[in-house]
Amino acid sequence: MRFILGIIIGVLLTVGGAYVADAVAGTEAKPMVNWDVVVRNVNALTDLARAGWKRIAGWFIGVRREAKASRRKWSTTAIGAGAGP
Repeated sequence: MRFILGIIIGVLLTVGGAYVADAVAGTEAKPMVNWDVVVRNVNALTDLARAGWKRIAGWFIGVRREAKASRRKWSTTAIGAGAGP
């Protein structure tokens, strides 16, 4: 747990330091990071993660619906089979 927390803090410090360095440098200096590209890449990553989550969650929901339908089918078949004339 400490290791993961250390990695997260390290990434945040690195990105934050680059942002501060670019903000302090002024307009005439070349920025260390092209923030437009960073924003575009982060947006693409979040869209990919959302699409993946929807695909995974949709699969689980579909499996649950199929199981529920299957239970209904078997329960009505069992009830109907014993109630014949």
